[in-house]
Amino acid sequence: MTPQTAILQPVVALILWSMIIWAWMYATRLPAMRRAGVALDPDKPPRELTAGLPATVRWKADNYNHLMEQPTLFYAVALTLALLGAGSGLNAMIAWGYVALRIVHSLVQVLGNRIALRFGVFMLASFCLIALAIRAAMIVF
Repeated sequence: MTPQTAILQPVVALILWSMIIWAWMYATRLPAMRRAGVALDPDKPPRELTAGLPATVRWKADNYNHLMEQPTLFYAVALTLALLGAGSGLNAMIAWGYVALRIVHSLVQVLGNRIALRFGVFMLASFCLIALAIRAAMIVF
C-alpha cells in the first residue's frame, strides 16, 4: 500500500463494520420473527412485517440501513481522494475519524438508541465527511 492509498483502510474498515451490523441484525431479527410468529407475506411491506418486533431488534436493522445511506458518500469521496493521490496525511486521519464516529453511532443506536447522543455523533461524522468533500473539491476544481 502506498501512502496515497492509506485512505482505503478506513473504507475497508467501514465496509467490514457494516457486515458486522448485518450479521448482528439477522442474528437477532430471525429468532425474534420466529418467536413472534411473523408470517413472511410478500404482499406486506417490510415495516409491517417487523412492526411487532421489540425495538431492540429493530434498532439493528435501522442502523444497518443508516450504514447504507450517508457512508456511500464517504466511499465516493475517499475513493476520489485515493485516485487523486491525496489519500494520506490529514485526509486519512479525517477518514478514520469518520469511521470511528460511525462505529460509535452504530453502538449508540443498537445498544440503547439514545437519540440526542446519536444525533450529536452523526453530526460530528457529517462534519468529517464535509471536510473530506471540501478537500477533494479543492483538488478537483
